[in-house]
Amino acid sequence: MKDDGRSHPFRDSVTDAEAADRIPDTPQTRAPAYRLAFTDVDFMMREELRPVRLQLELLKPQLIMDERGIESTVVMFGGARIPEPAKKDSAKTTYLAELSHYYDEARKFARIMTEHSMKSYGREYVICTGGGPGVMEAGNRGAHEAGGQSIGLNIVLPHEQAPNHYVTPDLSFNFHYFAIRKMHFLMRAKAVAIFPGGFGTLDEMFESLTLIQTHRMRSIPFLLFGKAFWNEIINWERLAEAGTISPEDLDLITFVETAEEAVAIIEAWDYGCA
Repeated sequence: MKDDGRSHPFRDSVTDAEAADRIPDTPQTRAPAYRLAFTDVDFMMREELRPVRLQLELLKPQLIMDERGIESTVVMFGGARIPEPAKKDSAKTTYLAELSHYYDEARKFARIMTEHSMKSYGREYVICTGGGPGVMEAGNRGAHEAGGQSIGLNIVLPHEQAPNHYVTPDLSFNFHYFAIRKMHFLMRAKAVAIFPGGFGTLDEMFESLTLIQTHRMRSIPFLLFGKAFWNEIINWERLAEAGTISPEDLDLITFVETAEEAVAIIEAWDYGCA
């Protein structure tokens, strides 16, 4: 991140951190107590410092995206296990192989939205994914093919995971806290596009819907790709019939099948993007 440009008479933290590395080696200077607090990793990892780590994890991506001039995003959620059509034979199940065409739709959707983004010099409608494989890769790949930037919000998982190769390197973030990552998904969102997926996709979908339903965030285009898939795994109408949601809550969702349908809905929204 670049310097904030403030002018003040005090020595800056970088200078003192470098000076602290050059001090004489003595029992006193080797003691953990002597380390500068903000360079002391052991101190920063203490249980009591969790509130500080939460704040830092919220602040770092915020500052970087501000510096890149990113004002709004199009968030894409979807299955990490959905392969591209050319590799559908590697899918673990026949059903996953059948879903591979959504990789292409996600890729196309991201490409078209990035072309819109470039009309605002890459400030608006920037593609944002979870940074992983499958549908996430397709989203970042489409943005890359359009010549634009895209965001990847990865998270440390028990199994090894690296960002896909299409995320813009300077916008590839890594998180420890799921809660902070979720905030960054939605803080700038002007549209949410959800493709078939598993627990992670369902988690993000229902949390986002709940925020809109309870007016904790404004209503935005909320697009579910693949009506047959979603109607098979979730009985939306039954939720309304049971009274666990209101009938009008179903209006928060729009089902689409193609990238072109999704783009048209976003273009027709109040703020438009044509």
